[in-house]
Amino acid sequence: MIDDRFLADSAAQQRAPVQFYFDFSSPYSYIASEWVEAVAARHGRRVQWHAILLGATFQAAELRPPVAHPVKRDYALRDFERSARFAGLPYRQPEVFPISTQNAARVFWWLHGQDPARAVDWARAGLRAYFTRGVLLSDAQALKTLLGESGIDAEAAEAAWTDPAWKARLKAVNDAAVAAGVFGAPYFIVDGEPFWGNDRQAQIERWLAGGPFKGLI
Repeated sequence: MIDDRFLADSAAQQRAPVQFYFDFSSPYSYIASEWVEAVAARHGRRVQWHAILLGATFQAAELRPPVAHPVKRDYALRDFERSARFAGLPYRQPEVFPISTQNAARVFWWLHGQDPARAVDWARAGLRAYFTRGVLLSDAQALKTLLGESGIDAEAAEAAWTDPAWKARLKAVNDAAVAAGVFGAPYFIVDGEPFWGNDRQAQIERWLAGGPFKGLI
């Protein structure tokens, strides 16, 4: 006789995972990275993390980052800290912001090729380090130091982020994200439905729960 718990676990595995697109230089990605797994798990879903470069999506969508607009910059900086505080998370606005994150993202995909869970652990470590301690992920030595602190072979990681194969992998990921309609971060795709922004948490939760809300779309 098959155990009911086995059937439930199997059903959960068959449900489409939540697609989560993030950039290591996105404050809202940092905040969302702290809740997305718990929200998905409450509804028997997994999460597939995608490290992308916002610059690539902005270019494709002919957009500029909010902090590039003087009228939006002061508000955005205030909202980053306020949103983190609302979520109960530590936050310190980095002195250098935004930064280039291609090396951190290439390391993510390099690790993902070995063990997706290690890649997710690295994503969390990188986001937390930048947005709570101001660790410059764009600086090679600072990045290597953080990798070592995170239990990752820093020399091997550096070899990976300079390897044309992992540069090509990140470009392919960015191209796929743009093709999927991604134009910012965090960006989520749930059962084919797109959600943009950390402030979509409640809608994502309701969508995963099903019911009237989902039927209206």
